[in-house]
Amino acid sequence: MTNRLASSQSLYLRKHAENPIDWWSWCDEALATAVEQNKPIFLSIGYSSCHWCTVMEGEAFSDLQIAEYMNANFLPIKVDREERPDIDSIYMQALQMMSGQGGWPLNVFLAPDDLVPFYAGTYFPVEERYGRPGFLKVLQAIRHYYDTEKQDLQKRKAVILESLLSGAVLQTETTAEIQDNQLLQKAWEITSRIITPNQQGNSFPTIPYAQIALQGSRFEFTAEYDSQQICAQRGLDLALGGIFDHVAGGFHRYTVDPTWTVPHFEKMLYDNGQIVEYLANLWSSGIQQPIFSSAIAKTVKWLKREMTAPSGYFYAAQDADSFITQEDVEPEEGAFYVWKFSELEQLLTSEELIQLQQNFTVTKNGNFENQNVLQKLNSDKLSDAIESILDKLFLSRYGQSINEIKTFAPARNNNEAKFQNWQGRIPPVTDTKMIVAWNAMMISGLAKAYAVFSEIEYFELATQAAKFILENQFVDGRFQRLNYQGTPSVIAQSEDYALFIKALLDLHQASLIAHNPTSLWLEKAVELQEEFNEYLWSIELGGYFNTASDTSQELIVRERNYTDSATPSANGIALSNLVRLTLITDNLQYLNLAEQGLKAFRSVMEASPQACPSLFIALDWYRNCILIRTDKQRINSLISRFLPVAMFVEQSDLPQNSIGLVCQGLKCLAPAENEEKLLEQIVSSYGRGVES
Repeated sequence: MTNRLASSQSLYLRKHAENPIDWWSWCDEALATAVEQNKPIFLSIGYSSCHWCTVMEGEAFSDLQIAEYMNANFLPIKVDREERPDIDSIYMQALQMMSGQGGWPLNVFLAPDDLVPFYAGTYFPVEERYGRPGFLKVLQAIRHYYDTEKQDLQKRKAVILESLLSGAVLQTETTAEIQDNQLLQKAWEITSRIITPNQQGNSFPTIPYAQIALQGSRFEFTAEYDSQQICAQRGLDLALGGIFDHVAGGFHRYTVDPTWTVPHFEKMLYDNGQIVEYLANLWSSGIQQPIFSSAIAKTVKWLKREMTAPSGYFYAAQDADSFITQEDVEPEEGAFYVWKFSELEQLLTSEELIQLQQNFTVTKNGNFENQNVLQKLNSDKLSDAIESILDKLFLSRYGQSINEIKTFAPARNNNEAKFQNWQGRIPPVTDTKMIVAWNAMMISGLAKAYAVFSEIEYFELATQAAKFILENQFVDGRFQRLNYQGTPSVIAQSEDYALFIKALLDLHQASLIAHNPTSLWLEKAVELQEEFNEYLWSIELGGYFNTASDTSQELIVRERNYTDSATPSANGIALSNLVRLTLITDNLQYLNLAEQGLKAFRSVMEASPQACPSLFIALDWYRNCILIRTDKQRINSLISRFLPVAMFVEQSDLPQNSIGLVCQGLKCLAPAENEEKLLEQIVSSYGRGVES
């Protein structure tokens, strides 16, 4: 027997449809029922490819005794954080206040009358273990507290709510007069330190940090960090490590060790889009390791083969876990990706196995539960012999050779995964929903990779995804965040607007070197920016709210996202977009908004620069941006260079005897009469952030 979630469009919610818990989705009826029955709300937030979410679904949420108590004493609500990042953000802030840490599954208890949280945690086991209490005891204690400690409950809620509200408003006063270049230097040093290889803990891509560090490498700041070397090492860690699927392409979410060896095996579209863009930026900056271009190329093959819908958009994610056999009750983490030594001995000749061991981490005991995750041992270009060996492993995994298989139909749920007649291993489940913000990050990555490597396939994949969004994601004139098999859903949030406008601007720039350049991308970026400003700009505070003015009534606080996590902050991206739009439209209203936004978040940037690298990327654009006006031929020669705060405009009617114009913000330099002068002006302009 299934519960209410069986009819949900969300894969994550449907995964809980057979739980004995009487789940509701987040809706007005659920919230009203909680008030009517005076039941505290148990709000559980996660996402489809989350490993510990899957574990808790199979354990605590499937336990009959827990379900009986939950249904009688709480109003249980399930939320897919990928559908509603605004809800997730508010209650994740609450968890971090209460416990000093965050993560998913996010389990929060709310008072029904005002939705203010009073207790929160992450994974709860059925029985006490891992230093965590058993879930039934947690539920019993919380219900007892809710019923008997009303005065303390009100005090606790008041403290949490005040903290959430103050965090949303921010202080506008700054502590000192810090010049922009000093602030940029401080951010550059901190982000360089953050991405410096460490000797403990997990390893995450943290691309926003790597990106501002790479941009900072053009400045002549005096510091103890060789930023370019550190950024190159981050690229090598990603392209060589076990975080990269060396057999089939695509990057996993992170590794559970500091050596980039053993990944958490889910593949997220947002990580892959950001990493493709970053590796292309490294290449354009002069760090041209062959492994970077090959990792991009193999990732694009994975994207096209496994993550692209027939209509052109990109799927959201692939699970970490997969079934080994059809008889398995539960999937195993990493089963699709790892290799037993005995299996490699059967698949490869002894000579091939030796060659594989000379290039990758392969041992009899393995590096992950007696199995091998491939990690490349050097940055050398893969030889034809090694490529052939990897192709054999691809054939074993997929049942078809890498050249034969053009598309790989996704397993959309566990039943499809288990009972479809796969030629190779049983693949992990793919979450096939379209998320605008995540598609936008991949579009940007592909556009940048096209500009750098001139691979037309990259541009074509990017444009077909962008066209799908433009043609399908508007309902009654409003931009929509999600698409489920052709049906748009959920009004867009700030990250959708910001990241898709960025993607449109990136496509506009990349299209300048295409055979048929078009103004479509810029026109659509301007239109979407108008909608963004109308519904999400904060007139009183500056910056953009997470949610539109007409879709946030049930939220206890209206946040403005400015901190970076696995994805860049919406306001950091949005403020950069405003400067870029100013450059190529000459509309100074965009620049006014960018200035207001940077002032709104100035106190955060001064006090906690480690939290908001994307805001510093916006500050770099605001302070150091340049516009290069020249002809198509010279744009072709310049666009592949690392010019992190530059925009191009194709212009044929240049001043007499000149080949280009370089403008620094609101002033233009003398027309450049030759290539040497044009390059000199560009280099001196984009490095001027060291001036006081």
